[in-house]
Amino acid sequence: MVSMFKIEIFDNEALNVIDPNSKIEILASGFTWTEGPVWIKDGNYLLFSDIPNNKVYKLNAQRDTITYLHPSGISVDNFTGSESGSNGLLVDGEGALVLMQQGSRMVGKMKAPLSNPKPEYESLVNNYKGKKLNSPNDGAFDKTGNLYFTDPPYGLPLNLEDPTKELDFQGVYCLLTTGELLLLDATLKYPNGLCVSPDNSKLYVAVSNIENAAWYVYDIVEPGKVANKKVFYDANHFLQKEGYQGLPDGLKIAKNNYMFATGPKGVLIFNLKGKLLARIHTGQLTANCALGKEEKTLYMTAHNFILSVNLK
Repeated sequence: MVSMFKIEIFDNEALNVIDPNSKIEILASGFTWTEGPVWIKDGNYLLFSDIPNNKVYKLNAQRDTITYLHPSGISVDNFTGSESGSNGLLVDGEGALVLMQQGSRMVGKMKAPLSNPKPEYESLVNNYKGKKLNSPNDGAFDKTGNLYFTDPPYGLPLNLEDPTKELDFQGVYCLLTTGELLLLDATLKYPNGLCVSPDNSKLYVAVSNIENAAWYVYDIVEPGKVANKKVFYDANHFLQKEGYQGLPDGLKIAKNNYMFATGPKGVLIFNLKGKLLARIHTGQLTANCALGKEEKTLYMTAHNFILSVNLK
């Protein structure tokens, strides 16, 4: 695997972001499918989900990994799907852990503080107009605390064909601070990762549709209202040229307005004009990423590994 690590530069603007000779490191391994990483700056540690094992793990500065939460998603023993646990993890403005809980089909908040975790959750939202959500996947807060999130069917045992699926679409939503849930887009087949731009003017959504793999961008007119949907970057040429080696998934935007987006062969680096600058080859299907302390490290959840690379 290590021999497959490399940083591919497409445009010299990438040199503002990453050194092409930076070492990609394996920090932890032995999981089933890692996802949803979030950096906890107050404690200098990383939290991430292992969805099939229904756990959230903690990785500290000494690279020790411990179980942080179990269960992280659904608590029943007879769940028949393969993705019972949490996916995306976030920290809200009050310092509480928010989890996209696929098996439970809700956006949950851990009741206990980060420093004393307990697998007890309150539901922030679990339905749209009385119909159960599919399986919340990834989310992002804007600067005033409104929560944008995606709701594909991956947590349902039979995915799109699951008989317990109550909604006939896969939504992109905004949960306002008032508690009102607004549907932003019901047309995407597999909405996945999403991110809000640092100035809160744009919403970016990754679509993990092998028939039409792309990232989209919307103007945020006001919290919970978007317009001018456009293709930010079309990834289909990678699939046609290289075959299937991953789809658009999790993404993060640094304060310097560069985007890190997991996709074919690893993590792609874009500027916010939609120009592809570089690609971090991980040698694994790579689901998500997180920026670490002072945004000098990029953490990547890549299949059963946690990887990192230094940034400029």
